[in-house]
Amino acid sequence: MRGKTYELVICSMFIGFMAVGANISPYLTIGGVPITLQLLVALLAGGMLGSRLGAFAMAAYMFTGLVGAPIFAQFKGGVGSLLSPTFGFIVSFIFVAYISGKIIEQSPNPKKRHFLFASFAGLFLNYIIGTNYMYVVLRFWAEAPEAFNYIMAWSWMLLYIPLDLLVAISSAFILPRLHTALKRYAPTNTYRSV
Repeated sequence: MRGKTYELVICSMFIGFMAVGANISPYLTIGGVPITLQLLVALLAGGMLGSRLGAFAMAAYMFTGLVGAPIFAQFKGGVGSLLSPTFGFIVSFIFVAYISGKIIEQSPNPKKRHFLFASFAGLFLNYIIGTNYMYVVLRFWAEAPEAFNYIMAWSWMLLYIPLDLLVAISSAFILPRLHTALKRYAPTNTYRSV
């Protein structure tokens, strides 16, 4: 019972972290580019909670927003979010947490290089899923300009790549300590990362 309660509490915490990370952009811009901390939270979820629980926390965040809780960026929520060009990034966070957690789980004693690889793999999935979803929505539902094409969708993302690389590197340096601390203090039957 204690393990299940712990999992519910920790997943709820990460839903809250994602909601804060999604809406920090009015206060955090670099070079005119609004920044969210959602990628960092998704990477931390995978690295700290493991693939299964990390992905579950990110899926719970997505479904909580879809049922109407205003926890997506700009305090939006509801089923209409499915047609938002950026909703693919929300979907990607499930896979980001899963793959980053799975990579760390594969090493019995993860080193910084494992965390770095996990962070970059998560970043890669974030861009692949999010940018492709954005392209499809803009091209087929949002009536993008006629000149809009797949290359243009990726070129828009160039603004965010340097900052997201910094986020991935930062998570690789933050995660080892958090991962160790959580493994030490979590109920023994709950933590399944190693």
